[in-house]
Amino acid sequence: MKNDLVLRVVAKLFTPFVLLFALYVQFHGELGPGGGFQAGVIVAAAVILYAIVFGLPAARRLVPDAIVESMMAIGVLIYAGVGVAGLLLGGAYLDYFVLDRDPVHGQERGIFWVEIGVAITVSSVMLKIFAMFASRGHDPDE
Repeated sequence: MKNDLVLRVVAKLFTPFVLLFALYVQFHGELGPGGGFQAGVIVAAAVILYAIVFGLPAARRLVPDAIVESMMAIGVLIYAGVGVAGLLLGGAYLDYFVLDRDPVHGQERGIFWVEIGVAITVSSVMLKIFAMFASRGHDPDE
């Protein structure tokens, strides 16, 4: 697929819109269907599309393995950090109400950060799984 000009142009034009849709799903998730998991999968799908069209080495240059592996840990730490913040502020683990003086704003703030953590973790794990399957039997620097 690397030599198909039309596919390459369409993929380059389409990818930013897919990422924009992922942001919409992420930030609309608390108001309707969607959220961190769905947005993470959409982000991963955009990078996987790029990898299929331009090759895995090009996708690894775009999003290096070290970044993907770091994102897995960072997403979990954000999620867990919200829970620990609730404990430190006198509530239960993942008790969002204590995150702000106004319990409603605390709930919004907590959900926002948990969903960010989920999106980061899901997208990075999906990318890592794809890269591991796609590079089986091949030299990673190929």
